[in-house]
Amino acid sequence: MLDNRPTLPPEIARRRTFAIISHPDAGKTTLTEKFLLYGGAIQMAGQVRAKGEARRTRSDFMKMEQDRGISVSASAMSFDFKTFRFNLVDTPGHSDFSEDTYRTLTAVDAAVMVIDGAKGVESQTQKLFEVCRMRDLPILTFCNKMDRESRDTFDIIDEIQQNLAIDVTPASWPIGRGRDFIGTYDLLRDQLELMDRADRNKVSGSIKINGLDDPALAEHVPAELLEVFLEEIEMAKELLPKMDHQALLDGTMTPIWFGSAINSFGVQELMQGIADFGPEPQPQRAEPRFLAPEELKVAGFVFKVQANMDPKHRDRVAFVRLASGHFKRGMKLTHVRSKKQMAISNPVLFLAADRELAEEAWAGDIIGIPNHGQLRIGDTLTEGETLRVTGIPSFAPELLQSVRAGDPLKAKHLEKALMQFAEEGAAKVFKPMIGSGFIVGVVGALQFEVLASRIELEYGLPVRMEPSQFTSARWVSGPLAKVDAFAQANKQHMARDNDDDIVFLTRLQWDIDRVARDYPDVALTATKEMMV
Repeated sequence: MLDNRPTLPPEIARRRTFAIISHPDAGKTTLTEKFLLYGGAIQMAGQVRAKGEARRTRSDFMKMEQDRGISVSASAMSFDFKTFRFNLVDTPGHSDFSEDTYRTLTAVDAAVMVIDGAKGVESQTQKLFEVCRMRDLPILTFCNKMDRESRDTFDIIDEIQQNLAIDVTPASWPIGRGRDFIGTYDLLRDQLELMDRADRNKVSGSIKINGLDDPALAEHVPAELLEVFLEEIEMAKELLPKMDHQALLDGTMTPIWFGSAINSFGVQELMQGIADFGPEPQPQRAEPRFLAPEELKVAGFVFKVQANMDPKHRDRVAFVRLASGHFKRGMKLTHVRSKKQMAISNPVLFLAADRELAEEAWAGDIIGIPNHGQLRIGDTLTEGETLRVTGIPSFAPELLQSVRAGDPLKAKHLEKALMQFAEEGAAKVFKPMIGSGFIVGVVGALQFEVLASRIELEYGLPVRMEPSQFTSARWVSGPLAKVDAFAQANKQHMARDNDDDIVFLTRLQWDIDRVARDYPDVALTATKEMMV
């Protein structure tokens, strides 16, 4: 990040764009709901496992998500908190959808990491953390489920420091745990926060305390809990580093808040932390130059495409992160890849599944642009300058299956449906050079189910997924003549992806080694930069 940055215009400076990352089940969707509750966006927070009306969480709008209680597509939401505008991107925690999550992290300035108090740092958290690390994203940590049996506070902090190699500074400290958990002490503001277990949607009360030796503490905290708490705080002050704002922005330190999202507890302190310490919109990497948020000209990039958000209209919404400028509805922007102008007449802002027309938006905001397939992941939109935002990855799929339409006459329809999903980034679609049918590649097995169910629901096409003889795919690059010769000699392995790039389908590692040996001029790669 560039130091000595200029002061941003107040409208941009008040924006905080962040993603929530965690292992499945750590309570991420519940936390998202409570954010919306405090942002005044919803009156009653839904929970994933609640019953009836309370079960409709706002951020899970696909039918499958509501049935299964998991989030499978990253959704974006904007809401106000005090004088700040929060742009929150919810990410799927399930590892089968990690590619969606990796791309989402390119569109935010910070991440909130949610950890389960009983389980600590889990595998998926670790993976997502690595991605944040690659991008030097500032991270704020929320340790959830403190009202259930949880581990020792020092153990949790220690595990984060060990596993993730990052300094941890407590922003709050839990008092009691499990059944005895009564609240936390806010170390940044020297106040006691007590939890109300009776009404989960109520905002809990805080009691102003003058430092830790204030006798008022004893009036609110049972003696045995108070003793343990004071001991722990002494140790924490000795052993753990103090809050250092610069270290947080550099991504080397994370403040940790403790709470219970389902009881709406600790959530407001976390939000205040995001407002106080979270970064303002940051410059974006692009070719040939960085894009700074305070520039007057508008630029943005597509990090996600969602097809059929509204099943009644075959629409696709491209999620665009604005990198600079002040966008107004009706503006004409240049679509850099095709060099065409697009009039953006009906951009939307998301309040979860509710959308409203965005009359204006600023750098840092995320808007949705409905389109019929012109916009793809990785596209850049500018006011005329040829810039390309970089660093949005596309990964080689680890699982391949072939797809056929249940009705052979509908093969054309199937092709259209698959192309839509490919543009959305939900799967890679390969058309083999020999034979009919398509091969679909995904990162996690659950995606096959989601894909088949969506093709049937959204297009009325029953499909058969069959095992493929291939196990992986590699993009092919090199001098044109050499690539052509290679493709001719290995026709049964060759396919084209939805961008018409040449792909080599492999069965074993041996295939890859053989190409390296026999065709030294041809390179096989497992990732490609999106939409070059």
